[in-house]
Amino acid sequence: MIMDTGQRFDTELPDETRSTSNTDISSVNQHPPCFLNLLLAIQQVFVQCSLLVLVLGVLQQHLLLQDGERERLLSSMLFYSALSTLIQSCLGTCLPLVQAPSLEILIPAVVLTAQIVTEPACRGHCEESEEDILPRANPVRELQGMTVIVGMIQLLLGVTGLSGVVLRHCGPLVIAPLLCLLGFSIYREAALLCSDHWAIAALTVILLVLLSQHLRSYMLPACLSMPQLPVCRMLSLLLPLMSVWALCEVLESFGVLRLRSVSELLPALKTSNTSFPEPLRSDAFTVPWLSPPLAAETGLPLLSVRGMAAAVVAALSSSVSSVGMYLLTARLLGVPPPPAAACNRGLGSQGLGSVVAGLMGAPLGLSSSVPNTCTLGLSQSGSRWTVQLAAILGLALGVSPRLTQIITSVPLAIYGALLSVTYTIAVATGVRYFQFTHIDSGRNIFNIGLAVFMSLVLPHWFRMQTVFIDTGMVSVDVLLHSLLTSPVLLVGILAFLLDNTVSGSSSERGLDSAEMEKTGWTSVNSEPGYHQEVELIYESPYLLRRLWKLPWLRTAPFSACRITDDGDVL
Repeated sequence: MIMDTGQRFDTELPDETRSTSNTDISSVNQHPPCFLNLLLAIQQVFVQCSLLVLVLGVLQQHLLLQDGERERLLSSMLFYSALSTLIQSCLGTCLPLVQAPSLEILIPAVVLTAQIVTEPACRGHCEESEEDILPRANPVRELQGMTVIVGMIQLLLGVTGLSGVVLRHCGPLVIAPLLCLLGFSIYREAALLCSDHWAIAALTVILLVLLSQHLRSYMLPACLSMPQLPVCRMLSLLLPLMSVWALCEVLESFGVLRLRSVSELLPALKTSNTSFPEPLRSDAFTVPWLSPPLAAETGLPLLSVRGMAAAVVAALSSSVSSVGMYLLTARLLGVPPPPAAACNRGLGSQGLGSVVAGLMGAPLGLSSSVPNTCTLGLSQSGSRWTVQLAAILGLALGVSPRLTQIITSVPLAIYGALLSVTYTIAVATGVRYFQFTHIDSGRNIFNIGLAVFMSLVLPHWFRMQTVFIDTGMVSVDVLLHSLLTSPVLLVGILAFLLDNTVSGSSSERGLDSAEMEKTGWTSVNSEPGYHQEVELIYESPYLLRRLWKLPWLRTAPFSACRITDDGDVL
């Protein structure tokens, strides 16, 4: 059974966890009980919505949104994310990964929209009448064009196998700083959401810790005639969310509590555009029940040089983040690390989803959701069927702005608490990778410190000095500013260059063959049945395997998405 891999590839688990891993952890290919599977899918949808509300809330300050457009944009992004999740789970890595717009794509998008909004309507000296006549660029259409380019670059990285080639040179000293920065990248935004009401956020965190840690082994009473599963741990995010949400509704109905929207929390909105709609719950009567996402509502994507420049950074940053999520998912579920072919398929499927989303009107591209991936570590339930059911629910919600409005009316403090707790899993898992290296080595200490510190300092400074970069070419300015304000991409580049250019032994870098075989980080694993388990988890569907066996598809680049006979493990 796949569940045995929890013991085989995670030798550091305590005895208590090893003894229960075969009964209370849903593996990738297992089917949880129907009702429990539905609850787990709803839990994934709520976590996904927490990221969607944050990302679109930050983006909307640069977009001139009219009444009702915010809700339609939110529902359409949920629809595109669900569609991409289905593509990823069926054709991509086949891991239980949820797709959503991420902060890695949001940063270049904000840089691009800032250029669009501040750009004058006419070049050089123009009369007042010309300023009134000449229209400004449509930021939504230009973001759609950026999304299409992002998807094409991701697709190119996947089908050509470039991502797999790079990953062969990424050891623990590259993965560890990357996961740590992915976890730290949300702290400002999470604090912003929690500031809506710190008491509500604290209560949510306390309940979450209580269920996921103190009551993690609690089973349902045998008299209920239900499967003996640790439901408190598996639903450790959904139960606190629903409980505190109900409490907030009661307090708000009595006038004791007043909650705010992201627009009200962002300081920049107080001095810029103030025409944004009120919080979702106040204008429910203006939101339609049914409104399928159509490209005709916003127009065709607008391609521009500056949009392509932002798309390059967004595609690279989201690809780095997604590959980190592939490795994090495998680590949390105790399955073998993904082979290069699975990572290539994952990026290719992610790119396909972004292209489709951009053509249908999405303003942001898609990548693997960090909080949803970290949810797998908290719930210890990573069934692919759960993610696919969550995607189906997302498709249903995506065609109904009214339903999306209801499910996203959760108080922002609760969403902030969920993001604060889930992202800590990425940080903790990143720290754990240091155990495979010689951490006392002066080389490793310097490389890790420099990569992490510079990836935090540079984005912080360039975010404050928005006019520092002025080369005279807008596209170059957008490219450099997007790159220097993207911490995840910076830490990936710096850690990769330092680890592969600064001399060091294999044991020092964590690449020693004996250690790698013990932890599962090896391209040659002699354990019986290892390669069969890799194929069982990561192999593409039957029809796709038959398609790739056609004579005219057996050559590159499509061979980069096929698992070789030796397992091709990173």
